[in-house]
Amino acid sequence: MESILFLAHTEADGSLGKAALETLGTVRTLAAALGGAKFTVGLAGVQVQPGADLIAGCGAAEFLGVAGPEFGPSRYGTDAAAAEALCRAVQATIVVIPATSRWSRVSAGLAQRLGGRVDTHVTGITAAGGTVSVSRWYYRQRMEGLLSRAQRPWLILVEPGSQPLAPVQPGTAAVRVIPVTVAESGQRTTVLGLRQPAGDAQTIRPEADLLFVAGAGWTKKQADGQPHVREAERLILDCLKFGRASLGSSKSLVDLGGEGQAVLSFLTHLNQIGQTGATPRHPKGLATCCHGEEPHTVGWRFVNERRAINTDPNCGWARGKADVLYVADAFAVMTRVNQLLAQGAA
Repeated sequence: MESILFLAHTEADGSLGKAALETLGTVRTLAAALGGAKFTVGLAGVQVQPGADLIAGCGAAEFLGVAGPEFGPSRYGTDAAAAEALCRAVQATIVVIPATSRWSRVSAGLAQRLGGRVDTHVTGITAAGGTVSVSRWYYRQRMEGLLSRAQRPWLILVEPGSQPLAPVQPGTAAVRVIPVTVAESGQRTTVLGLRQPAGDAQTIRPEADLLFVAGAGWTKKQADGQPHVREAERLILDCLKFGRASLGSSKSLVDLGGEGQAVLSFLTHLNQIGQTGATPRHPKGLATCCHGEEPHTVGWRFVNERRAINTDPNCGWARGKADVLYVADAFAVMTRVNQLLAQGAA
């Protein structure tokens, strides 16, 4: 019988983040598929009781915790020590972990300490006949692979956004605290603070409801024969501001700067989606001035509702790649959209 451990870190206030709750749902599904196998919750952080209380009714057989001020910041030495102690405390054979940047940093080293194996970017876990399998995407989400391992312990990092949230069942959890002492050499890294862009300057928002994608058409000559790059910047930034949207881009638009053409000043390669960039997960997506070519639309694989604006009724988006295509001028459409968004914000 497999010994399953759900491993997560708590937030600054002791609660659990969205990625942790998504992974918890996967653990519960896996335990049920293994004939009602028991699973243990292992939490690490400054305080773990609030997080444990949040999911007290999740059905876990036991709650374990490694707590203390030294386990607050994201640091390899303390995170690896806490995770190792939790895994050894229950002799876990399968460890399911949310693939946050914090756990992704230590997962390979943790597998080495435990003598196990690790798989990252997992988007699904199944069990049949007692055999556990995981699925993950390859080649920019064009191919899906299904694999299983005989090696134990097996660390499985679940991709954030790929699973539904587990229903929260608060209560009072009995947490068994695991004492962990970390040497001074493991605490040399010090977090001095956090730096992040102002709300209006931030263009990448993974939790946004809308993904706004800008194509190269924004910088091309418009109906009057002239490009209007500065106006395009204002329209796009207003949409991001009022709609709290996340910005994506085609590679062609990002690369225009290298060709000596006018570019949108706030775009970087971090905004790229598709074959050459990220594959975001948002409830809705709006493509503007994009041709809808396959290398670009592959980045929309996990977007639930896809809409596009293009003056060409025969563009790639019209060929089954968009749920709704608006045959119109993106400048005019976004001007009106931003007016409506501003009114709603007011």
